[in-house]
Amino acid sequence: MTMTHVKKALLIASLVLLTVSILTSPALAGTKYMSGSPELSVTIEGNNEFAPGTTVPLKIQIQNSGLNQIKFVQSGIIDTDDNPSTAKMVTASLISGDSPILVKTDPQMVGDIKGSESVPVTFSVLVPDNAKAGTYSLPVELNYTYLQNAEQQGTDSITYRYVQKKVSFNLPFIVQSSITLQVSDVKTENINSGGSGYITLTLKNVGTDTGTNAVANLSRSGNSPIIPVSNSVFLGTFAPDETADAKYKVSVSKDAQPQDYPVEVSVVYDNADGETVVTPTQKIGIPVGAEVNFTITSQSPELNPDKKSYIEVTYRNDGSVPVYGAEVRISAVDPFTSADDLSYLGDMQPGESKVARFGLTLDATADTKMYGLDSEIKYRDALDDSHVSDTIKVPIKVVPNTGLAALMANPVVIGVLIIIILGGAYYLYEYRRKQQNR
Repeated sequence: MTMTHVKKALLIASLVLLTVSILTSPALAGTKYMSGSPELSVTIEGNNEFAPGTTVPLKIQIQNSGLNQIKFVQSGIIDTDDNPSTAKMVTASLISGDSPILVKTDPQMVGDIKGSESVPVTFSVLVPDNAKAGTYSLPVELNYTYLQNAEQQGTDSITYRYVQKKVSFNLPFIVQSSITLQVSDVKTENINSGGSGYITLTLKNVGTDTGTNAVANLSRSGNSPIIPVSNSVFLGTFAPDETADAKYKVSVSKDAQPQDYPVEVSVVYDNADGETVVTPTQKIGIPVGAEVNFTITSQSPELNPDKKSYIEVTYRNDGSVPVYGAEVRISAVDPFTSADDLSYLGDMQPGESKVARFGLTLDATADTKMYGLDSEIKYRDALDDSHVSDTIKVPIKVVPNTGLAALMANPVVIGVLIIIILGGAYYLYEYRRKQQNR
């Protein structure tokens, strides 16, 4: 037998052995589940007690305790893509129900949850300020699909039958007993731009808890120009339906415009369990008046060169609040000088006018024209804080002298008078000398 015939014989033998092994080897086994379905339940993870006036993340766990009860493993079965115990395409919805809370999160797509697995889901929940204390039930709805059965046709195809299902659960949700703060009245005193004043708040506890060692705190709101100087008032025991007044001293920045600006108030207290609790912050508007401003209402005084004169200037308080102990100072600059540059105005109510009197001396070389001298008013507000007004221009008109004063200011006239005086003196001298020589 040649080598060629040997190779052909070996190849034929190998093919025969391979065919025999394929025909005699067992078929691969498949798995089939005869029963089982998802069993979903819902629980709150962590604390379920929340205070009114808070927005909280409510975290829940969705648990699938479903099991595959009967399982067949044999040849000829095609493995299915899903197990009957798997909850597919789960959607979770949290509903307010009869509770006072507001659910701020839309229904959430959770996805697939296999048997013996749990998945966390978080909802944002708002507990309103006026929520009454108590235990409430929050409904949770779960919508999902699961494999009810799979029917195999022949050895190469399967027909799946899925079922949609909706289940509901109630979760216990507790609203804690607490102080609920209400600002029932706001009073202001001398609140104006660039000044200081008082804010008095009437606070009411419309909640269900009695707070002890309660303290009402006033704070600045963002970049508000109203800045508390004294920001804490001790209230003591603050019971339900009780009211208390809290008075605060505040300052207002100079750039504030006449309008309402916000401040914030909250109450810190000890609850029945001895815990220190802070109420949700209440934001309130405070009206701010215009900056204290003074206006000159009198006519421009007229002065003559080379002469000391007294001028009277009328100042009016154009602000919205009274000022106290006002005094005005004028700044005399060349060609003016003054030894009487300060005048007392006293207390001035809004819209009230007072007259200031100054003594000014004008240089003989002053030009006849309109001048403007700076003046400032220093005053105290209702809280006895000292302030200085913006510069107020005092218009002064310099006019030429008239009558004898005008003649005396004329150098030609002065020269003639000098000659007359000298001539008269010489004549008198000669007359006396001739009388003595006789």
